[in-house]
Order: sequence, then C-alpha cells, then structure tokens
Amino acid sequence: MKRESIWGPNYRALTIGIILVVTAAAFEGLAVTTIAPALAKELNGESLYGWVFSTYLLAQLIGTVITGQLVDRSGAAKPFVFSLIIFGIGIVLAALSPNMIVFIISRFLQGYGAGALVNCVYTAITLRYSDSLRPQILAVFSSAYILPGLIGPYVAGVITEQLDWRYVFWLILPFVFISALLTTPSFRGMNTALKSAQKLRVVPPVLLAVGTGIMITGLGMMPHLYGILLAVVGLITLVIPLRQLIPEGTFTARSGIPAIVASRGLFVAAYSGTQTYLVLALTSVLGFTADTAGLAVASAAISWSIAANLQAQRDKRDNGAGRKRRILVGLSFMIIGVSAAAPLAFIQDSGTALVVAIASQIIVGFGIGLAHPTSAAIAFSYSKSGEEGKVSADLAVADTFTPAISIGVAGALITITETTGFSTELGITVSLAMQLLLVIVGIVAAVKLSRGVLAGK
Repeated sequence: MKRESIWGPNYRALTIGIILVVTAAAFEGLAVTTIAPALAKELNGESLYGWVFSTYLLAQLIGTVITGQLVDRSGAAKPFVFSLIIFGIGIVLAALSPNMIVFIISRFLQGYGAGALVNCVYTAITLRYSDSLRPQILAVFSSAYILPGLIGPYVAGVITEQLDWRYVFWLILPFVFISALLTTPSFRGMNTALKSAQKLRVVPPVLLAVGTGIMITGLGMMPHLYGILLAVVGLITLVIPLRQLIPEGTFTARSGIPAIVASRGLFVAAYSGTQTYLVLALTSVLGFTADTAGLAVASAAISWSIAANLQAQRDKRDNGAGRKRRILVGLSFMIIGVSAAAPLAFIQDSGTALVVAIASQIIVGFGIGLAHPTSAAIAFSYSKSGEEGKVSADLAVADTFTPAISIGVAGALITITETTGFSTELGITVSLAMQLLLVIVGIVAAVKLSRGVLAGK
C-alpha cells in the first residue's frame, strides 16, 4: 500500500504555499536580528533596541490569538489574506522609517501579520494533514528556514554594510506578493471547515500586550522608583488576561497540553533571547560587522532545519512513541549551547569569540529543531474538532509572549547593569545566563509530559 505524502496531489499546493509563507516571514525575522544594531544606531534608538523585538513579539501575540478565534468562526481564508496585507504594510513602513518610533510601529504591523499568518498555517496543518503526516509538514515548516537561514542574515548584513539597511525590507516585499498569489487559493476551501459560536475576545490579548509593554518599560527604568511602579502595574495588568489565554494548568505544567505550552514557551523564549543578545555582543562589544554576526544567526537556522527533518524521520519510524524523548534530548542540546554562549562578551580573542558564537548557535539550533516541531505534533494530537484555531493560538502564545518577556527583561538587565556602573559585557552575560535558566525550567516542564503523550491520541 502506497504511503501518503505531503507532496502528493492532495497536499502539494498547500505544502508549497506553507513553504512560501514561512520563507517570507523567516527571511524578515532573521534579517532584522542581523541589522538591528545598525538601524538602531542610525535612527538614534539604541535605548529602544529591545523594543525592536519585543514590539514584534507582542503584536504577534495579538495577531495569533485574535486570528485563532476568527479562524474558528469563519475559516482561514479571509484572515490569511488580511494578515498578508498587514505584514506587507509593515514591511513598507519599515523601509521608509524616519525615526525609531515609526520603525517600532512598523514592527508592530509586521508582528501582527506574521503571528496571524502562522496561526492560519498551523490551522491548515491541523485540518488538512493526518497525524501521521503532521511531523513531515512540521519538518518542512522548519525547513522553510533553510534558504533564509543560509543567505538571509549574511545577505542582510552585506546589504547593510555596502548599501543601507532599508534595502533589506524592499527585498522582502516581493516574497509577500508571490506568497499571496500562490497560497490564497489553497486556503479558500477552508472557509466553511470550522464553526464556532464563541464570542470574539479582543480585549484579553490586547490587555496582555499592553501590560507586558508597561512592565518591560518599567524594568528598563529601574532601579528608579517610577520604574519599579511601572513594572508592578504592568505585571498586575497582564496576569488576568494571561490566565485567560493559556490552557488551565500551564503555570504548574500539568500533564497534556498545559505542559507542552509551558515547556515550549520557556525554550522558545530562551532561543530568542540568546540569539538577540548574542548578536548584540558580537557587534556592539566585540566589534564584528553585521554580516559576520549574521553567520551565527544563519548557523542556528540551518541546524534547526536539519534537526527538524531528523525528528520527522524518527517520528515516522516509531509512530510518535518517542516524541517526549526527542523534546528532552533537544532541550539538553540547548542547555549545552546556551551555556557556551553565556560568557561570549568576555572572550578577548576575536577568532575564538566567533567560533564560540557559531558553535553555540549550531548546538542551540539543533536542540530547538528537535523540540519545537515535536511539541507541536503532540499538541495537535490533542486538538478537538472545532478547536483547531484555539490549539494553534495556544502554541502561538507560547511562541510569542515568553520571548517578548525574555528579550524585554534581558534588555532591562543590561540597562540596569550599565546605570549602576557595571560593564555592558556583564549585563549581556547576566542576560544570557537568564536564558539558560529558562531552558532548565523548560526541561523540568517537559518531564511532566510522561502521562498521555501518545501519538495520535
């Protein structure tokens, strides 16, 4: 009997469409990570460096949660098209930004669009692909980072060094148009696939993003009293909507989807935070150019893709029985990689520093490449009919909220370190050490997957 394939006639168009969408979003994300120090300097916005990433992630959170509800109510086609338009507007605004505030606004639009797009893609995976095919399409999802990972960071760095960082965004824009033309037809058939009578909830994700933003702003103003007050107000503001948006039992990593969301949120936060401040260490402390720093970002993306494909092959062989083990192995790799990256800012020899940066990112990327698609496959196996958008949103919240907190808090730690008379090198080291702690807690949460983690449940 012939095995089903994601490249078969029933899936080919959608598979290609998913690759195009993810490639466009991945290229943009990897490029910004590389060029952020240069654009922040040109726009006189170094003090807002962390907001380049936190704003994107917070907007991504809003986009994923709201779109998840819209998909469950009316299908994925209209939200998908709207998301592409918002993402494209954000790209144009970024290229035209006259100052850091406008650029951060553009990042909000990009984040909302990207988050909504990923939710639509996850919903398509849940609806159209069987459980046996999901690890394959999730591996392809990760593999869509290969080309952007190979050339994105380096090309973005070269363009920034030789021309101007604005050209990077103009280069991304055609991908958005091509994705719209080739992918939209595949989503039209999903318009009537889902029906939900639940009321559209807009306030919780917006309130969560606002509260997180206030808290991060306050942390950046510490140790001043008004900074402490803002941080407390932000924390109080975000707690209630956060509890509404994540599965019950997430804070205690209860077995099942709550443990998946908890673990995934922690290890994704650690990955994003490590990469963000590793690039800052390479460019602002160690003096490397943007294109050289891009090599570290590229190495992580490539090893992520390789590991994702390996886990898909293993999942096919054991029919999902080894999913928990693959997450634990992946997080163990991440612990090794983040530990290696932590002291990077203090390495005196530039050659050694670059080798350590690239090697650590290869290891971290390989680890998350094992854990990330595997955690999604487990979550999808638990999804109930009519709640596919909700499960996709749960995963998206894990992918966006905790990284925003991680990057924001890490940036605040660097600011506090500098304002209290210590070195930037120490601030970056403390920030990277925080990412290590997140992975360790993430592996503890993953251990709780021992009950109920069965393929195809």
